[in-house]
Amino acid sequence: MVERTLELNNIFGSLADSTRRDILRRIAQKELTVGQIAKPYRLTLAAISKHLKVLEKARLIVKHRRGKEQLVQLAPLALKDAALYLQHYEAVWNQRFDSLDKYLKTINHKNYGK
Repeated sequence: MVERTLELNNIFGSLADSTRRDILRRIAQKELTVGQIAKPYRLTLAAISKHLKVLEKARLIVKHRRGKEQLVQLAPLALKDAALYLQHYEAVWNQRFDSLDKYLKTINHKNYGK
């Protein structure tokens, strides 16, 4: 349980940063080199590398070499873990919204229906 909590902390911590979310969005379309990832940002290559290390630690990306290039691709299993975690809360909120809807219909029926 502690290990899973740490994994989720890493995932959600990684996703808390807009630059990292943007990097994930871009590599979800296709794998990119580190240089291609860094190009649109006003950040140093070292800063981009730090972002990539955070994403890699959270298991959101995978890096591999092709010749001299280091390629980065999305690793969707960690996102699946986060989605499964959030599904629990989605179910809780859906149940609460259903209860609220029933309550409002009851109130509406009492006040306006006959």
